[in-house]
Amino acid sequence: MEAFVYEFSEEDYIPENVSVSALPQGQFTCNDKEEPLSLFHTVFQPLVYSMVFLLGLTGNGLLLTILLQHRTHLRITEIYLLHLALADLLLLLTFPFAVAQVLTGWLFGDFLCKLLGLLNRMNMLCGSLLLACIGFDRYLAIVHAVSSLHSRRPWIVHLTCAILWLFCLTVTMPNMVFLSVVQNNESARLVCYFNNHGIHAYNWIIASRFLTHLLCFVLPLVVMGYCYAAVVLTLYQSQQSLEKQGAIRLAMVITLVFCLCWLPYNITLFVDTLVRLGIVTHKSCQASYALEQGLMVTESIGFTHCCLNPILYAFIGVRFRKDLLRLLAKWGCGTFCAPVLRAGGLNRVYVSEAATTTTSSQYI
Repeated sequence: MEAFVYEFSEEDYIPENVSVSALPQGQFTCNDKEEPLSLFHTVFQPLVYSMVFLLGLTGNGLLLTILLQHRTHLRITEIYLLHLALADLLLLLTFPFAVAQVLTGWLFGDFLCKLLGLLNRMNMLCGSLLLACIGFDRYLAIVHAVSSLHSRRPWIVHLTCAILWLFCLTVTMPNMVFLSVVQNNESARLVCYFNNHGIHAYNWIIASRFLTHLLCFVLPLVVMGYCYAAVVLTLYQSQQSLEKQGAIRLAMVITLVFCLCWLPYNITLFVDTLVRLGIVTHKSCQASYALEQGLMVTESIGFTHCCLNPILYAFIGVRFRKDLLRLLAKWGCGTFCAPVLRAGGLNRVYVSEAATTTTSSQYI
């Protein structure tokens, strides 16, 4: 995704804010926005993002609270989950500002435009790479249980996460250079977009899209696919049990959900990039509207992954579910919430908490 406000505006959307001569030949501009597209911008997308924000904030907030209660005794995967929950929360906190821009224009100044744009991109990238790290950790713990003991020490995991955060910050830092607030000529609203340095900002948009494809989707998917495939094969070849069968199913679900959430957006974004580069041209304004609407729909689908992460990686595990019940009981919600949580089956399997040897029956 380009940034938290870029695929997310209505008639005040500025495609690139560069001169006409800088655009690839063969492109054209559709000046009149169709009413359904305008309604989609102002009604559907803010509604979806608000729901993702509330659900994701609740799930990741609970996960972070539970993990912090055991911060001195966190297991290896739980350290990654702590960083993942933090990245998802920081990403979600940018959503209200994006919704506000759609409804009222950008009212938060140039500094927040730069800062929130950076936070959105950085945490989106970091979240995807942390998912790959979790998959690789499960690969080491189950496939190479003995030889990986040294490399899976807590201080090494903390150092790995710190390096990952620094890498993501470095990769996304150019957003602060090119982001700025300007007034849209048609709507007279202020918008936060890549307005600085003209054609250089346009070039960064294209470059960042390819970085998004590579680092946020292709690399995590390849790592998760390979690692979880090796985990499944290892568990399948070992003595079968209900726990291991559940771990195999969950490994497949984790990879499948990530792919289903982000594959449509990456395909649509890649097509849009080809259009912007002039490699593919629109046949009509209707095609242009359909592509823009497709970006919004698929991006919304992708961001639902922030809500699914706590469910897939934590709350279906016995330990987390018990801790959640204790936390809710402490907050006075135990009587109402406990039957709901137990309805999903307390003894489900959690591959991220698998034991470090394949001969153990503890896959929860």
